[in-house]
Amino acid sequence: MTINGKDLVAKLKPLSSVESIKDIPQLTQAMFPGTHCPLMGAAMAVGGIKGALLVVVGTDECTYYTKSMTLHSERFGGPGGRCVSVVLDGHDVTFGSTPKMHKAFKEIVAEYKPECVFLVTTCVVEVIGDDYDAIAAELSDAYGIPVMAVHTEHFKCEDHLPGLERTITACFDMMEKVPQNDTANVLGQRMGEFKTTELYKMLVKAGVKIGMQLPAGTTVDEIKNAAAARVNIVVNDIALPLAKKMKARFGIPYVYFNKFVYPDKIYASYKELFEYLGVPLPEEIAAYYNEAKEAVTAAGKALGGVSYIYGNTPYYCFEMNAFLASLGMVPQVIQTNRFSEENDYYVQEILKHTDPLVCKAANIAPMQYVYDELHPWLYMGHEFGARLRKKGIAIVHSDAAGSMLGFEVTNYLLKQITVAAEEAKIYRKEAGL
Repeated sequence: MTINGKDLVAKLKPLSSVESIKDIPQLTQAMFPGTHCPLMGAAMAVGGIKGALLVVVGTDECTYYTKSMTLHSERFGGPGGRCVSVVLDGHDVTFGSTPKMHKAFKEIVAEYKPECVFLVTTCVVEVIGDDYDAIAAELSDAYGIPVMAVHTEHFKCEDHLPGLERTITACFDMMEKVPQNDTANVLGQRMGEFKTTELYKMLVKAGVKIGMQLPAGTTVDEIKNAAAARVNIVVNDIALPLAKKMKARFGIPYVYFNKFVYPDKIYASYKELFEYLGVPLPEEIAAYYNEAKEAVTAAGKALGGVSYIYGNTPYYCFEMNAFLASLGMVPQVIQTNRFSEENDYYVQEILKHTDPLVCKAANIAPMQYVYDELHPWLYMGHEFGARLRKKGIAIVHSDAAGSMLGFEVTNYLLKQITVAAEEAKIYRKEAGL
């Protein structure tokens, strides 16, 4: 069947008409390369907690793919590592899985001796309605170790991020009220190591010690003592629910320090963070700020009028697109699986300059026909570079930004876009555009 590019573009909506994620269309019914199940997100989070055991409860297919994913992971310990399964059959689905779970858990504790356990429920468990919050509480009381239920039904969400968010938030139940110290927790880092970031280097420069890093790498004891921190640094939206709960119960403030690219926003986050820490702002931060501002001015002269399609990147989606629009760049299509009131400020900033089309992410197969209609200069995200080149489009590589925080994010982004824009001039000439 032939796909008509004009018809696909007509299915998209302008950003100005979007009020919720339900208003954002997808180009086809099938999502390519497909969305990741939240079960994957839960596994990623538990993998970063030493001493924790992941117990997947569900069909043999769900448990197989989870074990397959963790089999070669050093964080999980290989074939005999920290990922086990409780496979349900027709009898469990009909009469309930509680007896099997209790029997299996006794064997699991005897063999693995975990410091804590995450019972991760899959779609079938949520459909039949077994109460795994109650089961987790019963097992926790019976065995004297923290047992948390994490619900990962895929039919209620778009991707794997809810699995990460729910697993991180479940850790709250392990936290104890302890005396405060001068540490800072880092919440929400999904990729890379925090110690390689500019933010970490500035904290070390100021003599600040890092406490719990969830889910980037922590221990059960660090989670239990996480309430000792002076401040929580939230570097991704997935950690906001946990930070809010810790603030409500323990009075710990949090600083939202996402992967921002606006120099002013980064500078403000640094100032807020060091104010909570009660230590002077390192002199280097002001210098980094000025350098980033200069880079923005230079980039604005080179990037005005350059059009692009935004795919899936490590950056904070709408903040980044607002920043690029302020430089005079032209977002033609923004792909996203997230849209909430928190995005409203940046959406309004984008609309001051342009009104791009929007659609859901992970649709690169039908996107080929959109390229032929819109002829963007750049594609930001994961795509096939050789295929894009034939259409006169350069790809903006961004994965390295996953392990960056601070002004380094701005500088890296501008460098990558500037290089790609120069490549696009060549590609467009080759394509006759």
